[in-house]
Amino acid sequence: MPNWAQGLSFWMLLDFYLIFILVLLILRFVLHNKRMFSMFIFYLFLLAILWLSSTLELPISKDIYMMAPWVFLFFMIIIGAPDIRLTLESLWKETAKSSAVMMGSDRTKNEIIKAVTLLSKNKIGGLITIEKFNTLDQYSERAIMLNADVSHELLINIFTPNTPLHDGAVIVRGDKILCAGAYYVLTSNENFEKTTGSRHRAALGISEITDSLTVIVSEETGSISIAINGVMTKMKDENALNEYLSLFMK
Repeated sequence: MPNWAQGLSFWMLLDFYLIFILVLLILRFVLHNKRMFSMFIFYLFLLAILWLSSTLELPISKDIYMMAPWVFLFFMIIIGAPDIRLTLESLWKETAKSSAVMMGSDRTKNEIIKAVTLLSKNKIGGLITIEKFNTLDQYSERAIMLNADVSHELLINIFTPNTPLHDGAVIVRGDKILCAGAYYVLTSNENFEKTTGSRHRAALGISEITDSLTVIVSEETGSISIAINGVMTKMKDENALNEYLSLFMK
């Protein structure tokens, strides 16, 4: 038996295994949500500075950074409470889908573009989220289930003002409209103008915590934007929207 293996025992292996499970759960938690991952990286950065100040024996820096990780952890729990809740909810419901995700066909893409174009011309607000790998079941369960084929007529009817579902989001899964009237947690990003509407904030919020793409039509201006990976991009014309959707839905 090698020298390094002589000191190993069943209890030591069990100890390592339990630590491995804890690390795996922590990584799964922080990697499931982009904002939580960013905060986790910053937390590790603070710990690295604390280790450096201790190693180099820098008393002032050490005293300051000794408390910084705990203070930041406290604020992270308070500020990130909505993200923590959504992440735990997602993990509990197994939101991470397999790689065999079914994206919509060209017909579905064209129907969405046609609906968005008509909504834009008539300055009717709209919010259409296209699901990818991360399931949006936790939002659809609280909405009105439709499970109907995607068509521009149905989408326009849903977003027509003064109808019961026009304020919420439509979730598209594959070639089906999964639900309508879905509501998301608004983004905490403060880089927006104060006049930015709740639709845009909701779209950016869902893009920050899932890999979905959301198309937004402004009720005030009729402008079309998309939100993906925490970034909002305004579409110049129908061709630009077609390019983005083609890349996303391929």
